[in-house]
Amino acid sequence: MSQKTVQLLMGRLLTDEDLRLRFVERPLETLTELREQGFELTSDEIEAFAQTDPKMWPSMARRIHPRLQGCSLRATCSNGRSGDKRG
Repeated sequence: MSQKTVQLLMGRLLTDEDLRLRFVERPLETLTELREQGFELTSDEIEAFAQTDPKMWPSMARRIHPRLQGCSLRATCSNGRSGDKRG
């Protein structure tokens, strides 16, 4: 278990819109894929992330300045940009 990995994943969920959308739609699959990609997540950490309120992540992300976020190429960004990942 690594607190650094948990913090890194929380940051990604708040700033990476594609990841956040996948996570909200399919939390266990998304977390399992991340573990397979090298994120050192324990089963307990995966379970804890999966049990969080899925509405929390988009709600918190809206409070972060848009320049600190990447937006989805699948959707219009909350700041009105459509898939523009530049600030």
